[in-house]
Amino acid sequence: MRAAPRPDRPSRLKLFLRRQKRLLRPVGGLVFIGLLATGGWYALQMPIVQEQISPLRDRLLGTNALRVTAINITGANLTDENAVLQALNTRVGAPILSFSVSGARERLNALPFVDHASVARHLSGEIDVTLVERPPYAVWQHQGHFELIDRLGKPVPGQDGSTKDAAAFLHLPLVVGDGANLAASGLIDTLLQEPEVRSRVTAAVRVSDRRWNLSLRDGATVLLPEGEEAPAIHRLAVFQASTHLLDRPVVLIDMRLPDRLTIRELPPPPPAETAPNQTAGASKNAQPSTH
Repeated sequence: MRAAPRPDRPSRLKLFLRRQKRLLRPVGGLVFIGLLATGGWYALQMPIVQEQISPLRDRLLGTNALRVTAINITGANLTDENAVLQALNTRVGAPILSFSVSGARERLNALPFVDHASVARHLSGEIDVTLVERPPYAVWQHQGHFELIDRLGKPVPGQDGSTKDAAAFLHLPLVVGDGANLAASGLIDTLLQEPEVRSRVTAAVRVSDRRWNLSLRDGATVLLPEGEEAPAIHRLAVFQASTHLLDRPVVLIDMRLPDRLTIRELPPPPPAETAPNQTAGASKNAQPSTH
């Protein structure tokens, strides 16, 4: 009796495809779930879907346990608190889940005097805001306008008079002229090291964006050398300590040459003249009486 033929054994290619099919089934399921989730997310962003789910969202967000209970603000020394609250775009009692941390942080960073801000939202209902401010360094006068500038010379935006305690900026140094904003920090730092000179300076004027003139409170002008402001200001402080130079009636102090100091003083006032009628009267009264 003849043996029955054995069935053909699957080829290697078919075996490989069968194995890959078994491996690809879980991956395909994950891809399908991912596509389904992505499609659902985009569908939720559609206005018509938002309108349909808004009642459910409002009921969820309306519970007292999910409302803003407190807003804690720290570091707002120059920034008005109302401006901070407006940038947060929320209030106590508002739904906590509708508060956008990233959006609030972006708006806070755009406020005047704010270098950067951090915002934290807690499920307890509290919102913590911490500001790191960039305080003004000087007042820059140019083209008939006054601007607050930072240490880098960049104008501080949003100067509309609504900042808290704007009068506090009156003590800031005044720098005048084109380019004065960018070169101000070096000069101001030098003046701070010589307080006797700094206390008499009312303005620093940038000349041709190369050097400085100092305007003193008594009307005198000090001409500083180009690139040698620190040694010149130190010499001026030494002269003040030894000769009280800045207390004298000077109009101009030229320090542009390192080995020479030129001083122009006010001319002395003319002597008071005596009126003729007063002289004649005095002579007449001085004559002895003949009676």
